Amino acid sequence: MSIVLEAKHINKYFKKPVLYHVLKDINFKIKKGEFASIMGKSGCGKSTLLYILSTMDTDYDGKLLLNNELISGKDSSHLSYLRNKHIGFVFQFHYLLSEFTVLENVMLPAKKLAEKTTQEIEHDAYEKLKMLNIEKLALKRASRVSGGEKQRIAIARALINNPSIIMGDEPTGNLDSYNSENVFNIFKQLSEEQGLSLLVVTHDEDFAIRTNRIITMEDGHIITT
Repeated sequence: MSIVLEAKHINKYFKKPVLYHVLKDINFKIKKGEFASIMGKSGCGKSTLLYILSTMDTDYDGKLLLNNELISGKDSSHLSYLRNKHIGFVFQFHYLLSEFTVLENVMLPAKKLAEKTTQEIEHDAYEKLKMLNIEKLALKRASRVSGGEKQRIAIARALINNPSIIMGDEPTGNLDSYNSENVFNIFKQLSEEQGLSLLVVTHDEDFAIRTNRIITMEDGHIITT
């Protein structure tokens, strides 16, 4: 089974106001098609770790590999390209552009990547909406759809470049139980049917216990993987 993401001896320090060791010797791997969750109390370093894994934060010690390529130490433009091509993001807040249509929102990361024509991107975006049963919303403004629909649109947008891994930061944190269940089922389906890897930071124990494994963090350490 191929490894999509690997963290080797990741350490992170906050320098201000005093030196603080926030992540301590983090080691783990995410396999292709694996659906993993990260749990732990607030302040244990979960979101800090996700920022590093997603290549947004480059100020750390240790090594990070994406699809077996060492990405630690790469310049920001290369990281931006890798992030856009290989990592899909789903946050607690959907960050849709309200004045754009649903379809336009889903197309945005592919337009930024610029490896396909606008027609091809539009076709791909429509296919992703179809996959999530929301193609009927394609031409609606993003401001005119419900909260649960917005999160599905955010998932479609995260999928547009066919990433290697989806990273989620509390993706169900803002949703009721019905829509949380929907999001969980979509993620599970992506993992099982498309072989997509998922790594999700969550406080929701019901969500986490149904993932393939839980990575538990405490005081900057991983205590179980």
